[in-house]
Amino acid sequence: MYITWLGQSCFKIQSGEVTLITDPVGKENGLRAPRFSNVNIITVSRKESDLSKIKSEALVIDKPGEYEVKRIFLQGIPVRQKQGKETVVVYWMEIENMTLGHLGSLSTPPEDEEMEKLEGLDILFIPVGGNAVLDVKQASQVVSQIEPRIVIPMYYRILGVKEKLDSVDSFCKVMGAKSSEKIERLRIQKKDLPQEEMKIIVLENQ
Repeated sequence: MYITWLGQSCFKIQSGEVTLITDPVGKENGLRAPRFSNVNIITVSRKESDLSKIKSEALVIDKPGEYEVKRIFLQGIPVRQKQGKETVVVYWMEIENMTLGHLGSLSTPPEDEEMEKLEGLDILFIPVGGNAVLDVKQASQVVSQIEPRIVIPMYYRILGVKEKLDSVDSFCKVMGAKSSEKIERLRIQKKDLPQEEMKIIVLENQ
């Protein structure tokens, strides 16, 4: 499996001939909206995701429920947000016998019953920038509850983003980890998952 970060909460996840995109970004975020072709699945956690650059007949999943597409299993889990904010759909996925959790633009930590499905994930994608999403303290608390093997922070300050967000270094500091050198793309197999200590992987925005 290959994982590429495209800014905010947008990732491209490739498994064999299957390509999955999470929360496509648009110009309103201050980022260049990538053009995609041959995309099979799109998950949407928030209504403002930009689907205009995706030139394929992908299955768009934007509601809670269970799905199976080309041997990829997904579950959309509704998470209630702060008063006045809509529900965010977070996603549990099983790809290549690994479990992944994508928390989208989550701004309020999930309740215990919402968290149950996410506990013990292999890979967790979590927003850490604050403002409209979880801040570094909230994110670290969620990580402690879920106890994933790998954490991939997202939705933090990078060049071009209009929102005022914290840096990924702030999150790493709260987690007691040094910000590792960023990598362009993560190639991961089940045998590569850390067995003892949790690992934080920082991806470059592509």
